Amino acid sequence: MKRLLISGVCGRMGRLLAQASHEHGMLTVAGVDAVACEQQGFPVYRYFSQVREAGDVLVDFSVPGVLGDLLDHCQSHALPCVLGTTGYTEEDMKRIQKAADDIPIFWSPNMSRGVYVLTQLAARAVQMLDGFDVEIIEKHHNQKVDSPSGTALSLLNAVRKPDSSPVFGREGKSAKRAAGEIGVHAVRGGTVAGEHEVGFYGDNEVIILSHQAQNRGVFVAGALSAAGWLTGRQPGLYGMADLMG
Repeated sequence: MKRLLISGVCGRMGRLLAQASHEHGMLTVAGVDAVACEQQGFPVYRYFSQVREAGDVLVDFSVPGVLGDLLDHCQSHALPCVLGTTGYTEEDMKRIQKAADDIPIFWSPNMSRGVYVLTQLAARAVQMLDGFDVEIIEKHHNQKVDSPSGTALSLLNAVRKPDSSPVFGREGKSAKRAAGEIGVHAVRGGTVAGEHEVGFYGDNEVIILSHQAQNRGVFVAGALSAAGWLTGRQPGLYGMADLMG
């Protein structure tokens, strides 16, 4: 049974990971979270420097601010890690890529296999629907801090062309759509786990590709599958294309 460390263990995703880990052949041996929470049958630390338990893989659903300490810990312990956090900056991604020279890292803005398929379908559709207007809509719960979502940005990258111009929301009296625009719109409300839609709007016809996460369990399952797949891999930066391929 693989030994699992969870970063962000006191959050909603972290708790679900701990609950589901055994079903995926893993034993949660410790968690790290700056926010204190009750014990869950294993030690919970505020800082990575306090962790004494050995692990086989780490899964992170926390905040970008812990990335430096997380990577330092994983590199110093030769520990593979799965990064499910979104909102990373360009500098963060450079740091991740550099760390991947030493350890295997799996990063995806969305751990759902269905969202990966949605991205592939959207990339194919935009090649076949020349001249169609493209709009992306994402919906999440009212506590999500980053906007647009990492998944929406991945969808944007999948459908954009060299002459595309992303527009993040529209407002005002001069919001007429220009050629090459790709609209990206965010909705925040309630407890929505995650919904993404890519719409292709042509003359007298509309095609909508969409994905709905009915609960967070789909992301937990994807992250734990990635964690099991990642252990034993060579150093490098991996993603859903590697897992699905």
